[in-house]
Amino acid sequence: MFGNLFEEEEEEGFSSTSSKGRVSKMGDEPPPPRGRSNLCGIKNQGGTCYLNSLLQTLLFTPEFREELFSLVPDELGSLEDKDKPEAKVRVIPLELQRLFAHLLLVDQQSASTAGLTDSFGWNSSEVCGTNQHDVQELNRILFSALEHSLVGTSGSTFIHRLYHGTIVNSIVCKECGNVSQRQEDFLDLTVCVCGLPSLEDALWNMFVAEELFEGNNLYRCAQCDRLVTAAKSAKLRKLPPFMTMSLLRFSFDFAKCERYKETGRYSFPLTINLRPFCEQADGDDSDYSYELFSVIIHKGGCYGGHYHVYIKDVDKLGRWEPPEEDCKPKTQKKAKVEFKEVLEPKLQEDDPLSIVTTIIAQESSKSVLLDQLGQKLMDKIGSSWNKKFKKQYGPICKFLQSHNDVFMMVSNGTRVALKANPPSPATELPSPAELTSNSDPSPGSHWFDLNDSTVTSIRESDIEKQFQGKESAYMLFYRKTQLHRPSEALNNPQYKVPSHLIQMAQEENIRLQQMREEFEATNNTLELRLHLAPSYRLENGALQPVRNKPSGSTALSFDRRKTVGDLRLAIYQMQEFWEGDMALTVAKSLPAGLHLYNTLTVQASAQTQSCLCGMVCGASVLTGAEWEPVLLTVVRPFLGFENGGPGLKREARGFAGGVTLGEVRDSLGEPKESLLCQEHKGGKKREEEAGEGGGSSGWRVFPPDDMQRTLKELSLKDGDALLVLEPQSFDSSIFTRNGDVVTVTTPSDCRWLQVEFRHIAKAGEGNKEEENFKKIKVPATGNMLLSEVKLRAIEELQLQDQTPGKMHTYGKLQHYTMCEESSIRDAGVRLMTTLTLCPGTSPKASQLFLHFTVGAAPSAGMEMDIIVEKTSTVKEMISLFINVFLGTCWHLRRLDWCEEVGEPLMDEDASLSELKISNGETLVVTEGNLPSKGFLKISIWLYWHPKNMERDFNHTENGPADGQMPAGTTHNQLPPLCNGNAAELRRVGQIEISDEATLEDLKTQVLTLPALQEVCVPTTGFMRVWQLEGRKLARILRGPQATLRKMKLTSGTDLCVQTLLKEEDLGPKDVLLYVKMGIPGERSYYPSEELVWNATHDSSPRSLRTCLAARYGLSPDSLLLAKHQPDKYIWEEISNWTQQVSKKKKKKKTESLLGTPFHLKDGDTIGVKNLLIDNNRNFITLEDEQGQQRLREEAAGAGESLKKAGQTKSRKPEVALSISVGEFR
Repeated sequence: MFGNLFEEEEEEGFSSTSSKGRVSKMGDEPPPPRGRSNLCGIKNQGGTCYLNSLLQTLLFTPEFREELFSLVPDELGSLEDKDKPEAKVRVIPLELQRLFAHLLLVDQQSASTAGLTDSFGWNSSEVCGTNQHDVQELNRILFSALEHSLVGTSGSTFIHRLYHGTIVNSIVCKECGNVSQRQEDFLDLTVCVCGLPSLEDALWNMFVAEELFEGNNLYRCAQCDRLVTAAKSAKLRKLPPFMTMSLLRFSFDFAKCERYKETGRYSFPLTINLRPFCEQADGDDSDYSYELFSVIIHKGGCYGGHYHVYIKDVDKLGRWEPPEEDCKPKTQKKAKVEFKEVLEPKLQEDDPLSIVTTIIAQESSKSVLLDQLGQKLMDKIGSSWNKKFKKQYGPICKFLQSHNDVFMMVSNGTRVALKANPPSPATELPSPAELTSNSDPSPGSHWFDLNDSTVTSIRESDIEKQFQGKESAYMLFYRKTQLHRPSEALNNPQYKVPSHLIQMAQEENIRLQQMREEFEATNNTLELRLHLAPSYRLENGALQPVRNKPSGSTALSFDRRKTVGDLRLAIYQMQEFWEGDMALTVAKSLPAGLHLYNTLTVQASAQTQSCLCGMVCGASVLTGAEWEPVLLTVVRPFLGFENGGPGLKREARGFAGGVTLGEVRDSLGEPKESLLCQEHKGGKKREEEAGEGGGSSGWRVFPPDDMQRTLKELSLKDGDALLVLEPQSFDSSIFTRNGDVVTVTTPSDCRWLQVEFRHIAKAGEGNKEEENFKKIKVPATGNMLLSEVKLRAIEELQLQDQTPGKMHTYGKLQHYTMCEESSIRDAGVRLMTTLTLCPGTSPKASQLFLHFTVGAAPSAGMEMDIIVEKTSTVKEMISLFINVFLGTCWHLRRLDWCEEVGEPLMDEDASLSELKISNGETLVVTEGNLPSKGFLKISIWLYWHPKNMERDFNHTENGPADGQMPAGTTHNQLPPLCNGNAAELRRVGQIEISDEATLEDLKTQVLTLPALQEVCVPTTGFMRVWQLEGRKLARILRGPQATLRKMKLTSGTDLCVQTLLKEEDLGPKDVLLYVKMGIPGERSYYPSEELVWNATHDSSPRSLRTCLAARYGLSPDSLLLAKHQPDKYIWEEISNWTQQVSKKKKKKKTESLLGTPFHLKDGDTIGVKNLLIDNNRNFITLEDEQGQQRLREEAAGAGESLKKAGQTKSRKPEVALSISVGEFR
């Protein structure tokens, strides 16, 4: 009756307890009863959907279920004895019996399989989804486990009787007619899906089509004793009562080396005749006829997904209802579309009233179940009520009750309908008890979708939707049409269930019913607090307790399902001395006091209260949300001396939210000339940003028009401050007004600055320096000038004789001298920080104090100081430094945030203020011309090969001698290069070049390095430039006119130059390879040679083989190639691949050596074997074997060190799905 009348969020301070609080008192919510289908689902333990689908199929196989129930406890034992060491308890069939009884008889939405999976011996990886498992695999393993568990019982053969069939494979000799046969058993048939349109076609290929052994594939006949032509075929010899078909949806793509799922259309019939596929076909059609009763469906891909099952209710145990889209008659289908078109444009997703009204109006019965309203709303707008509307409108039940003029509750409060069009008894949906299985006009059994805990009705035609797609049929279960069910088994879930399991289910139902009743009673208990009116007085717009009177508050527990009259009666019984009538009003405790809302009447229901005025101590109390009191902080000036000076006086006062600001002023006894101000919302933030240096706070003056607005309209809330100022208040220096902003400066805002003075007296040589240290705290405000702080500090420290001239501020990373003409706030100094006095001249307001250093980043104590005008340009700064240092070629750079030399100041005509250079920054005076815009710093290395250098430069008079390096180079031995040659890289210098420069410009500038002055290169075409990555040759830079930006070179890149004997201009697809020809009969190679392979038009192995054959004058077929991996000391053989046909594009794919798996690039080494004279196909040399041995030793050493450190992490082995079964033989 009361519904959610008293339910509010806990932080709102309502006198009742929230729904969350009530639920927590009872603990977890009891499991819900079965849904309208009257069938029980199975809980998913995290990754057991495949198990749930198979168990539901076995449950709805009546013959399997009855065979399992026929096993008595004398044969299986008792679960209570399973922990006894000598007891032989067949746990798996016992747990399966208990689970089936629970699914059939216990009134619960879903059952748990925890007991069954525990009996399997499964750990968390099997049940929580860390490993993906297959339902076809589970089907075979579960049957095997049951057969082993039932050894020695009457049910030891029931799996064999129900599912066992045989296939006979025959091979017929075409010469002598001899027939060779082999029989094999099956519990399920695995049928092919790839390339076939239907199940019948797959069975035809398996059991009708013959495979011929002919040509190169002949059969050896035992009777003929020679290879002959023969035909192989297979037939079904024995058909089981239940035929299981496993569809091979998952295949392997050998071209991509990966698994994939067949999602094409693959149809299967609802009834099938297997006569054409059987060895003996002389029986009746009924002997070969099967009907489909279960389809296990897989949704997802080959590496993960979800299973659910479509099941035909053979025993009619469920309550079938037409799916929602089929509820309306055909004559309404067109009207439904038109109605939706009319309503949808009017739907406002931010208006819950419009959304809920539309949902209910679109239902044929004009009503919706309360427990389904949330799901329908989510389907409509894509978001839940709690997420979108609860914060603003509260719980959905309370929202419905607050709009009692639109909605009404029907069917004993289980459904909600529109009040303007309530469902009549003729049109109201029947209750679950009144529904029958005749809801579906079609005859026969009905189909259900069992998806873990959810059970829904489906049409038989919905099965066709599972023929194809990512969500498609995976296992099919057929039963012989000869298997008829007795009439007593229909609509009787207790049929052949053992009595002890029926009793167990009944006890469980009684326990669940008690839990639900207790939970419902606890969930509907309201914890109220009763306040008596005589114990309160009206003060400051709210009810306050009367002093010197006992507490008028009493706790009361009440059932929300009862009426207002029941509540009044309960209160009368508690208050024995109450005389006269009683008015009950909903109250709420607010910071300002107790406030009344709406009065409850006996005639009105819980959804139809009206706001009335109550009487408390003879005073009229204004009720309702618009009159909620607001507790404000009234701030007044206090001009006396308190704590050393004038300040502000604060007082908390409550006011009704519906009163105007003018009425507030009158209630405070202030004249009309007084100003009311609200504290500026950004004031605190600005103070924090100013580092508490402002020493003031800002207030906004309410304009005259706001005097007629209410506190609610002005959005004033609890805790807001209201400053009251009389006109004479501005005579004080504390308050200053600028337009509509009043600034208040009080001593409580003032802070201090600590000023230090360090004077170091230098003693003679060998003696320690003497330091004179003094400090003082100086009172300061944000408006105080730094010169005033300095003078006061000199007086306090008695430094008149030493006359320090400037003042420093010290930060974490830097310190600088400040302008004494600035205020503390303008200088950016935080109060309660430290300043230092030191000798020298302080900068003026138009000047900057800067540090500078020469050449490199400054070391500690090596910086120099300078004071310059802010308007000085970079060129003027450079001229100033030229007068100090020798030379004329200088430029300026800034220090970056890492205290390293950063970017140069490019615009020499820009002023320091335009470049946003501030006090305390450090400039670096760098020798050299100003680099061009977009310059790059590039380190240059020389590819040094003694033999090449000897051939290349011995003809020059001034060239280096044998094996000598050019002057100025730095030797730096690197790891082996990518080509494996005995070459070295040596650093020769660094250049700065624009990123708009071309590769030819780069080569020209490289030749100007001092270390390469003696290297003679005719033109830049005789130079090859490599890019280094990890100190190894990575790629060759191509295109003389290509810019460095286009080549994606960045500052800090390492480049290597190599001199050539002839000009070179490599194209984009030219690959420079180092080729080694193997020495016949030896495990070594001739010296490597360079080969430029043009892969523009053809990058296949055949193209490279042809190029090498032309170089060596051999046949391409006589060459064997391999790529060397120097890091791993292995060779990858390059074979002649067969071209694969792409399944999707239906065209030949081009195999490229530039792509996976070889990824040939510049500098790779290719080994070549001439098979005409060399039979050794192994490319590995002795050096490779030694390198592999070193790698193994290093890996073993690293493993041992990790093992000693306790950091080894064992890899979890991949294990197949299994079920543990005890020994019962």
